[in-house]
Order: sequence, then C-alpha cells, then structure tokens
Amino acid sequence: MGFSKEKIKQIRWLMVLAAALVLGIIYSDKVFAGVGFAFQIARPFLYGGIIAFVLNLPMKAFENKLLKNWNGKSAAGLKRPLCMVLSIVAVFLVITIVIGTVVPQVTATAAEVGKKIPAFVERVTNELDNLVVNYPELAKRVAELETIEINWDSLVDTVFDFLKNGAGDMLTSTVNVASGIIGGIVNTVIAFIFALYILVQKEKLGNQCTRIISAYLPERVGNRILEVCSLLHKNFSNFITGQCLEAVILGTLFVVAMSIFQMPYALMIGVLIAFTALIPIVGAFIGCFVGAFLILIDDPLMAMWFVIMFLIIQQIEGNLIYPKVVGNSVGLPSIWVLMAVSLGGSLFGVSGMLFFIPLLSTVYALIRDGVNRRNAEKGKYFPLAGDGSETQNRKDARTQEKAKKSGNAQNDVKQRKRK
Repeated sequence: MGFSKEKIKQIRWLMVLAAALVLGIIYSDKVFAGVGFAFQIARPFLYGGIIAFVLNLPMKAFENKLLKNWNGKSAAGLKRPLCMVLSIVAVFLVITIVIGTVVPQVTATAAEVGKKIPAFVERVTNELDNLVVNYPELAKRVAELETIEINWDSLVDTVFDFLKNGAGDMLTSTVNVASGIIGGIVNTVIAFIFALYILVQKEKLGNQCTRIISAYLPERVGNRILEVCSLLHKNFSNFITGQCLEAVILGTLFVVAMSIFQMPYALMIGVLIAFTALIPIVGAFIGCFVGAFLILIDDPLMAMWFVIMFLIIQQIEGNLIYPKVVGNSVGLPSIWVLMAVSLGGSLFGVSGMLFFIPLLSTVYALIRDGVNRRNAEKGKYFPLAGDGSETQNRKDARTQEKAKKSGNAQNDVKQRKRK
C-alpha cells in the first residue's frame, strides 16, 4: 500500500530530525561550544531586550495615564520620545536615591570601623594575656610551638618561586580584567542603544514578527505561538510590577518597625532592604547583613534585636505577603511561587529566581486551560474550591465558545467581502 505525498513529506522530515539529533549527540561538545559562541555574540542584544522590556513598563504608564490626551499630530510625534526619556529618568532616579542613601552611610561606618580597630586589637591582646596568666597549660603549649624549627631557606625559596611564576599570571589576569571591563562597557552601550531602538519601534517590530509567524507556520501553530508569547509578556510584566510593589512594602515595614523601636539607620536600612528585595525571597538577607553590621558598630545588643526583628518580618513577608502580592500578580498559587523560587535558585541562582516565577506561571496557565478544555469536551465539570457558584472549567468553556463564535462570525464577514 503506497503512501500519500503528505505522508512521505512527514516521514522525510522525521528522518532529517532524527539524523540531526544523532549528530547533535555525537558532536555534543562542538554543539555546546557553538551555542556558547553564539550567545557571546548575541549577549548585548539579549541584554538590550531585557532593558527595553523593563523600561517599557513605566513608559506605558506615562503614555496611557500621564500623556493619554496627547493625540494630535504634533503631540503624537513627541509623546513616545518624551515618555521614553521620562522612564529612563525615573529608573536612574531610583538607582541614584538608593546609592545616595546607602553608600555614604556605609563609607562613614567603614571609616569608623577603621578608627576602632586599634582599640579592638589592644583589647584582644589584653584578653590573650589574661588567658596566659589564668591558664598556665596554655602558656606551655605556646612555648612548645615556639621551639619548632622552621627551614627559613626553603620557605624563602618557595616565596621567590611563587613571585617569579605569579608575576606573569598577575599580568595576564590584569589584562584579562581590563579587557573584560572594556568589553562590558561596550556591550552595555550597545545594549542600551538597541533597547532604545526597540522602544521607539516596538509596534512595528511586533507586527513584523506576527507577519513572519503567519507566513511560515500553519495558522493553528502560529496562533498558539502568539497566544503563548502574549501570556509570557503578561506574566513577566505583572511579575516585575508585583516584585517592585513587594519590595516597597517590605522596605516600609522595616522603616516603620525600626523607627518604633528607635533603631539607628532606619531609613537607610529600609531603602537597602527594599532594593535588595527585588531578588525574590532571599535578597533581603543581603540588606539584613549590612544593616546588622552597621548597627553592631553602635550597639551590639541592638544589632541582635534587629536580626530577631528581621527574621520575624521576613517570615511574615516570605510566607504571607510575597506569595499573595507576587503570586496574585502572575496568577500563580502561593505554593507554586515558593517552588519556582527554590527550583530556579537551585538551578540558575539569582537569574533563575527572577525568571522561573513567570515561566512557571505561564506553564501553569497553559496546563490549567488544557485540562479545563478537555474536561469541558467530555462534559465533566469540577467545582472550584471555595467557589460554589460556577466551576472554573465551565467558565473557561463558555469563554472559549464565545471566542469561537466570534471567530466564525469574522470569517463569515471576510468570505462575504471576498464574494
């Protein structure tokens, strides 16, 4: 029995795919090296896309709320550049406030620590002398250590060999560090310029991507890809907004609590914790370490109470506020938010924490919609916990039915126009 042309075409593509997979497994080292090289080339453009995505959030707010009445021809031409400049200024203003609040205080504290080091060393020396007086056995052990013979000639030769061999390595490391700094500056400039181009022409770029997908992919596949991309955009936007809101709430809690208990550096530590809290769940611990160090210089007992207060607020924030604020913003239940942070942090560190929440939220939404759609097709409706009015998959089924009817009506209109 012969095969149809369509079946032969599918078999041919499956054979090509299988051959590509086999070659990829055989030459996996070269494949990974090529992927790494391509990533190095595309890195500034990827960073530019991330910068554009972040700057687009305040820019949309300025366009849709602050300057929503600018609809004339002359005003429309200035609306986009002005909103883009305002969003850049807003982001840099936040960074400047954080740096201007935190860095001077940390510098002053470091200088104060430097002044207190001699007194600290003297106190440690006195304590050691008291130990020797009170514990004679300890003095005997120290005397035994002093009788140990050291081969100073061999030690000096070892030091000279290390310096001689390490000079070249040090020079190489210096050159590598300098080239890395210069490359980082160049990549940052390229990324920022690329981000500006994306923000200026974002509608045009979106239209071009849609046309390419529509031209080269089947309609059903293309529509599904556009649906997933739209869901990803929505979840990432909501996640960034929710993360910033959660950071502000946490910083405000620390400022209020430290002011009530009359702890020093309340505003500075609150701003620092709010900024570091942009890293999900664990970022605030960085601010805690710096804040405890600053308070320790003035009052060690107060520093201990600050750590206790931090642990209490962190538990409230991590288990109640964060899952509610960020979880609700991306439509992800609290338990899955905690799982996304743990899994992403274990696999990819800080970047994994930032990206896994919206990614898992997208996967969760796709699986939920698929499950509800299949159950609706089978006529099975399960009640949503805590909501006896209507089941979730019945709601989804009605929404899909309305969308299907709307799409059929649009197709009928198009066919009539063609006739």
